[in-house]
Amino acid sequence: MTVTFPDLLRVFTRIGLLSFGGPAAQIAVMHRELVEERPWLTEQQFLSALSFCMLLPGPEAMQLATYCGWRLRGVPGGVAAGLLFVVPGAAFMLLLATLYAMFGTVPIAQALFLGIKATVVIIVLQALFKVARKALSDSRRRITAVLSFVAIFLFAAPFPLIIGCAALYGAMSGRGEAKPAPLPKHANSMRTVAVWTALWWAPVGALMATGHEFLTEIGLFFSKLAVVTFGGAYAVLAYMTQEVVQDRGWLTTPQMMDGLGLAETTPGPLILVTEFVGFLAGFSSGGMLLAAAAAALTLWVTFVPCFLWIFAGAPYIEWISTRPRLSAALESITAAVVGVILNLSLWFAAHVFFTEVTRMWLGPLRLFVPTPDTLDWRAVVLAVAAGIAVFGLRWGLLRILAVSALAGAVLSSLS
Repeated sequence: MTVTFPDLLRVFTRIGLLSFGGPAAQIAVMHRELVEERPWLTEQQFLSALSFCMLLPGPEAMQLATYCGWRLRGVPGGVAAGLLFVVPGAAFMLLLATLYAMFGTVPIAQALFLGIKATVVIIVLQALFKVARKALSDSRRRITAVLSFVAIFLFAAPFPLIIGCAALYGAMSGRGEAKPAPLPKHANSMRTVAVWTALWWAPVGALMATGHEFLTEIGLFFSKLAVVTFGGAYAVLAYMTQEVVQDRGWLTTPQMMDGLGLAETTPGPLILVTEFVGFLAGFSSGGMLLAAAAAALTLWVTFVPCFLWIFAGAPYIEWISTRPRLSAALESITAAVVGVILNLSLWFAAHVFFTEVTRMWLGPLRLFVPTPDTLDWRAVVLAVAAGIAVFGLRWGLLRILAVSALAGAVLSSLS
């Protein structure tokens, strides 16, 4: 079916405003909006695109949104979808970072989003059930998902290693004849790479030419981060914390944790925590004007590469599905992704329900152990209520989020 550009803008604006809670929740929202509620993408198209995006560095949910926009309305649609996924959260984060820099913590925002975070836990579970039911179609896929979850949850296996092993296993187990399908004629691929690479590096090059050392350092660091962030914000958090806290001294550890907390309470990808880091680094170095410039530069070099990866590789996703071994590799990656999403879901739920979660090692096993006396009863009550609304009453997403946000603010004022 043909999707009009105004319809695309309307739906992706909605997705951008509702994309709370990290990649698992954001993928769930997109699946609901683009596959379930309107026939814009088939289940197979969505899962193939998700598997492809999981192979790329950077925020997979934002790249998935960009691909979906590209699939529906070409490059303009991809740009619009990607921007609409990022801009609402970036605007919220700029406001919260400004308030944080001026006044410290932002308890009002945390109170308002308490109910939203509790609701997101339920939304993620609902989406996980739906995706798992369709992606884990046979015993091999189910075993892949289980092994993926065990590897990342208990052994802290690197995300690229999990995806690589899943792809290798899928390719080796792929059977069948290749369907007749010519390799897509993507004549503008080199131009696409050249244009988006130039856009990516233009501001950094200009800053280097003008001798602005601090902003140049910001641009180079977050450009490097955009290339190594396989697995999203959670996967890169430890590396970024070490760099910006211990090596560069831009932030303190509590500030870094506060930044992640604020990123979790705003719509958009969790990698928006980089905007918070850039803003505070600029603020401590030169005040509000430099902070705004550093935040803008951080956003630019974090997200422009995402458009490069998608627009250069998107035309080949459909072709891959006609190659048995490549298609089987993507299906295996999709199964592994179910395990990864389950890991992210449990990590997010633990941090919503408990204010203190300790990471400990038991031999080769890595465990996240919540501190029992830090259980937030408000979050539990809100999550149970959201579960009733989602699974029992079948309320719409906007209604649930609005009521949950209000309830979260009320409960926070009572405690």
